[in-house]
Amino acid sequence: MSLLPENTPFIHPDRVRRLNGQPWRAGRYVLYWMQQAQRAQDNPALLFACGQAQRLGLPVVVAFGLMRRYPQAGLRHFRFMLEGLAETHAELDALGIPLVVRWGEPPEVALALAGEAAGMICDRAYLPPLMAWREHVARDAACAVWQVETELVVPADAASLRAEVAARTLRPRLNRLLSEHLHALPPCPRQARVGPPVTGEALADLDALCAELDVDCSLATVSRFFPGGSTAAERALQRFLGQGLVNYATARRHPEAENVSGLSPYLQYGQISSLRVALAVAQANAGSDADRDAFLDELIVRRELAHNHVLRNSAWDAYGGLPAWARATLAAHAADPRPHLYDLKTLEAGATHDPYWNAAMAQARLTGYMHNHLRMYWGKKILEWSPAPEEAFRRCLDLNHRYFLDGLAPNSHANVGWIFGLHDRPWPERPVFGTVRYMNAAGLERKCDMPAYLAKIKALQVA
Repeated sequence: MSLLPENTPFIHPDRVRRLNGQPWRAGRYVLYWMQQAQRAQDNPALLFACGQAQRLGLPVVVAFGLMRRYPQAGLRHFRFMLEGLAETHAELDALGIPLVVRWGEPPEVALALAGEAAGMICDRAYLPPLMAWREHVARDAACAVWQVETELVVPADAASLRAEVAARTLRPRLNRLLSEHLHALPPCPRQARVGPPVTGEALADLDALCAELDVDCSLATVSRFFPGGSTAAERALQRFLGQGLVNYATARRHPEAENVSGLSPYLQYGQISSLRVALAVAQANAGSDADRDAFLDELIVRRELAHNHVLRNSAWDAYGGLPAWARATLAAHAADPRPHLYDLKTLEAGATHDPYWNAAMAQARLTGYMHNHLRMYWGKKILEWSPAPEEAFRRCLDLNHRYFLDGLAPNSHANVGWIFGLHDRPWPERPVFGTVRYMNAAGLERKCDMPAYLAKIKALQVA
């Protein structure tokens, strides 16, 4: 038996990395520990596992470790994820591939199933706590462990090995590599069913599974706005291609309009591939070149800049991870009088003096989503209305993670950082903000139809 896997021709070698020195060995199956890319198609890690299984004459078994709680995730996050897992389970079952979902810490679930595996494949994560899971498994597994990039169009290590200061420094690096990586993947192949079966939790009754969670259930689930799963993700993509892509370059900053994809939660939970989305938009007949370029810059450059931040900045989730110039100017203005000061409870209730901010907070509470341009305004006002910039940073992260369906993603961490100067430049100095970029209601009114946005949110609240 070969100790090293043969190349899988449709998987770029930059996507694949050996995590330990253990050999491939005799086993019942090739294990794919699917934690990040929760989908059956457009999944390089699953395809790599299938390729190795075919080479070894073995089936593939897919594993997922289901925690009863995850830091700052609530019922709305878990319900969305479980809806996607239930669909992925059905899709894989139709291909003869079992998805084994078990309660427990994900590394322990993976290691337990690795006991009978010839080798293990895992998908790559970028948040450091999730990266630590992979390191744990690679260290303790007695078989070969390989990691495959499933999150990004251009693998992060190919794009840059340093912390990039802004989109302008990462963009040319990505653009040079796009033609090499922007290629469609083949469908996942069928296989003969595994026997005897490897057992896990049934996903037929999601209410029962949710009842076993130890999470904050005070916020309602948001399935009527964002049903989980690859089918819903594909539906959102097709809706965007048919309606939202036209005029995207100019209308994407308008919260009253519908020129957004709504794909961020699906990308966060791996229910759709960024590669699939990028190819669909690049090949779309709708919209102009400027519309397509604007969306692809958001999807590829801005998203991969966020992943670069959490990967390369050791203080990725801390105030100390902000640029030195931003922390210095905010410190210099920390004692400036604030026009309004609100506690966290008032902010969560959306009970400020600002109707636009209150409507945006209502949208987050109700739907788990906030238009990105408003999310920036929302965060800037938290900075302005908090007693100190460090407290404002904590509040932004806490509210972001608690309310937004995509709140626990690298993008969200980078977006919160941007509010405080990350990936930005100094602007003219003013009270409270110093030289960190400022946003105000007059700017919203000048650029957007805010009465239409308020009416839109009011309609959601009474629906």
